[in-house]
Amino acid sequence: MNMLAFSSKFSFIKKILKKNFTPRNTSFSKDVFGITFSNPVGLAAGFDKNAKYLNELEVLGFGFVEIGTVTPLPQEGNPKPRLFRLPKDKALINRMGFNNEGAKAAAKRVRKYKEQATNSTLIIGGNIGKNKITPNEDAWKDYEICFRELHEVVDYFVVNVSSPNTPGLRDLQQKDSLKKILSNLQEINKTKKIQKPLLLKISPDLNQNDLDDVIDLAMEIHLDGLVAANTTVKRDNLATPENEINKIGAGGLSGKSLTAEANRITNYIHQRTKGSIPIISSGGIFSAKDAKEKFDNGASLIQVWTGFIYEGPGIVKKILGA
Repeated sequence: MNMLAFSSKFSFIKKILKKNFTPRNTSFSKDVFGITFSNPVGLAAGFDKNAKYLNELEVLGFGFVEIGTVTPLPQEGNPKPRLFRLPKDKALINRMGFNNEGAKAAAKRVRKYKEQATNSTLIIGGNIGKNKITPNEDAWKDYEICFRELHEVVDYFVVNVSSPNTPGLRDLQQKDSLKKILSNLQEINKTKKIQKPLLLKISPDLNQNDLDDVIDLAMEIHLDGLVAANTTVKRDNLATPENEINKIGAGGLSGKSLTAEANRITNYIHQRTKGSIPIISSGGIFSAKDAKEKFDNGASLIQVWTGFIYEGPGIVKKILGA
């Protein structure tokens, strides 16, 4: 990414890169929750945590990039090593722990990007979370701080209560806790001149009752969308030897092994809501075929992450076939 950033400083090199990586077909444009996306392929949160590579990621053809997860205060995250490749499974295990420079730093970078890239069509989402030191009963305050800090500069928000790498965070997926966080943000949103879409990112490890509760709440409070799904703590159907998995230890698993479950959850949400709530679907997208499955199951948009790591910078054009 640093090499790409350096190369992009030279206009003639940037033009060559854009020609090679950016889809030229305008028919991929899509309107979702009141926003026009130049194409439906986005980069999920966790890659550009601090909004450092927006210019470079636009060059690679992404229709949207989700920055974060952003927390109110800067935090270092979990001890290294905390990111592991499982090449036999085309998977990753991470336990990053919301390492980021804080909401103010992220807002400053996005603002600078938008001031400079006046012709950019890149949509920027803000994925927000709580600091590790914040007790769950005060979590709603952290989400509010991030929401207010980023509101002016991002195009939509995703509330992240589903990462397995912050102790106790997933407890916030309980209906009462979620309602407090989301309803508060919606009330703040109503006071703004321009209201930003508010989405919720859910875990693939929710039991059926909890998943139904989340969907029911989303419909009850008219949430703008759901992101399905985050990483999993499960270690099912992996080709990597069990002793290697055990040696890596805790963390969220992403990649090919998540494909079927992400498809199932996407389809279930789409069916239960009768398509009334837009879904950003992620989990195991490496090819045009993988993307088509997500759309066939009801996704409005898709996000890659692990696929980007394994397939490389050409993944957007590969998925769109353009």
